[in-house]
Amino acid sequence: MPLKPFDPSLYLVTDFTLAAGRPLGEIIGDAIDGGVTMVQYRDKRAGARAMIEGARAALRVAREAGKPLLINDRVDVALAADADGVHLGQEDMPVSMARRLLGPARIVGVTATSPEQAREAERDGADYVGCSAVFATLTKTDIGDPVGLAGLREMVESTSLPVVAIGGIDEGNAADVLGTGAAGLAVVSAIMGAADPREAARRLAAVIGAARG
Repeated sequence: MPLKPFDPSLYLVTDFTLAAGRPLGEIIGDAIDGGVTMVQYRDKRAGARAMIEGARAALRVAREAGKPLLINDRVDVALAADADGVHLGQEDMPVSMARRLLGPARIVGVTATSPEQAREAERDGADYVGCSAVFATLTKTDIGDPVGLAGLREMVESTSLPVVAIGGIDEGNAADVLGTGAAGLAVVSAIMGAADPREAARRLAAVIGAARG
């Protein structure tokens, strides 16, 4: 299991509805080849058994490439699949409890929609914060109004944790997002929905490289 530190620069979040029948492992592998630095396995439809099986398959691809794979929401699935960590929402298991169960070596991320939530995540032992949503997005509907670049910058300034931006991020706005001081870009449709995930990841990685000089 890869240990911290980790690189959240280009963070792929899976979405089966955007895979269009393509094998998820193939998309993950192509995206990593293009420059994805970590992966979050998200499947809101599956039960625990199916999610564990899917996570293990995805984990084999990510681990072969030396990239961490986190599980969305489910600490139990992360443990059962021996994943590299978990990403939690505000309604999921508390960060402090997840940290106790997962131990110090695994990665724990948490979605935050305000600086207050970001600071709480830091106090409770999270490794990074996902700022959601920066822009409007159709891939996640259970969120409030977008925080925009100003809200993202405020969150970055509120915590010493890396802040990963998510929500409506693509090649066209990625440089502006990184200009706020965000540590990385979490993308769903920009890669999962692309005809060529490898090329889509490569282009985003090029924007990140240019923004960081």
